[in-house]
Amino acid sequence: MTGFAREEGEFDALGWRWEVRSVNNRGLDIRTRLPPGMEAFEIAVRDLVGKRFKRGSFNISLNLTRTPGLTGYRLNEALLERVLVLAEDLRKRTGAPPPTAEGLLRLRGVLEAEEVVDGDDTRTAREAAMAESLGRALAQVEVARAEEGARLKAILDGQVDEISALAQQARKLAAAQPDAIRSRVTGQLAELVGGTTPVSEDRLAQEIAVMIGKADVREEIDRLDAHVGQARDMLGAGGAVGRRLDFLSQEFNREANTLCSKSQDLELTRTGLALKAAIEQFREQVQNIE
Repeated sequence: MTGFAREEGEFDALGWRWEVRSVNNRGLDIRTRLPPGMEAFEIAVRDLVGKRFKRGSFNISLNLTRTPGLTGYRLNEALLERVLVLAEDLRKRTGAPPPTAEGLLRLRGVLEAEEVVDGDDTRTAREAAMAESLGRALAQVEVARAEEGARLKAILDGQVDEISALAQQARKLAAAQPDAIRSRVTGQLAELVGGTTPVSEDRLAQEIAVMIGKADVREEIDRLDAHVGQARDMLGAGGAVGRRLDFLSQEFNREANTLCSKSQDLELTRTGLALKAAIEQFREQVQNIE
């Protein structure tokens, strides 16, 4: 399921922006892009995502910006000392006025930006604020995925209804199979022997019964009906049912395959193939939900 969110925050002169992207995936795949030095924070990021989602491919990036004017500075004492020596020497030679403090500070390298080193308490509080803003971004993604899920549920409900209708059609066609098999075998036998019966009626009845037993698909249709009921229950309950529906689609397909292999009737075979097509559409759509 897809979703996108952007969330910004600021704490103690440090600002940040989270970007979260989510696309479909059979499992839960989390990819992060955090600034150097924040590797330990990745554990908290993965934990936040794992608590909300069970499926999907997530790309999460964090950009940091330090507030201008609040960066620390320090004098490069060694460089400043060398500059003063050179300036004094030049003054003696030329009679130029001594350098001003303002002029000295403008020289490249004399005044250096100094990275602010945060204490443990500050870092912990800032990471808590970052986690809170990431939670808000994930909540936005969750809302987007829920809206998409509602639309997909309507599609899945329709596909389950189609599978159910085809299963009922197969049940009606299967009910006529015994008579069709009996009539076909008797007719073929009569055509081969020219009207005389080379086997006893009892033996013929036994053979026909074996053929009818092998072609009996009522058990497969009963299981299809049971799977339809399970699918409706799962879709009605909501929540993270994608994996279970994925497994159920495999069970649907297994019964449809067996039905087609047992079928002794052209119309029943066509219905079985239509069932397989509907189940495949259902399986593909299930990949898009959590």
